Amino acid sequence: MTSLYDFTVDDIHGKPVKLDRYKGKVVLIVNTASKCGYTPQYQGLEALYEKYKGKGLEVLGFPCNQFGAQEPGGADEIASFCELNYGVKFPLFAKVDVNGDKAAPVYQYLKAAKPGLLGIEAIKWNFTKFLIGRDGAVLARYAPKDTPESIAPDVEKAL
Repeated sequence: MTSLYDFTVDDIHGKPVKLDRYKGKVVLIVNTASKCGYTPQYQGLEALYEKYKGKGLEVLGFPCNQFGAQEPGGADEIASFCELNYGVKFPLFAKVDVNGDKAAPVYQYLKAAKPGLLGIEAIKWNFTKFLIGRDGAVLARYAPKDTPESIAPDVEKAL
């Protein structure tokens, strides 16, 4: 059976990262964008990360330009934007597609493991979130409008 730990992804600087490095942690995976109405959620995601990283939470940001071309920049521009505007310290990864034929394998897995409303797997917009338990199983999927603050109780429970 496939789990989150079976995937290797590139970090924001293009270096491969095996996701098995997060074994035993609670992971929140988010497809992000710098020019989206939900972009201020970076602040809440960072606050969640800072509050719970000591208890085993990891937040992983995957920039995506598939929704309204709201993540047009390159890796350095994205990293600088996140750090300067929102103080982001959680790991960011290389820009990915989350839907379609070129969807990143990790997103193909997440969508199949936890389809959205009415069983639809497609990601609807930026800042869709997936909560993964310490065992690597996908626990929940959250819509873009679900703020980091609103899902904090689920994160606490998973920790």
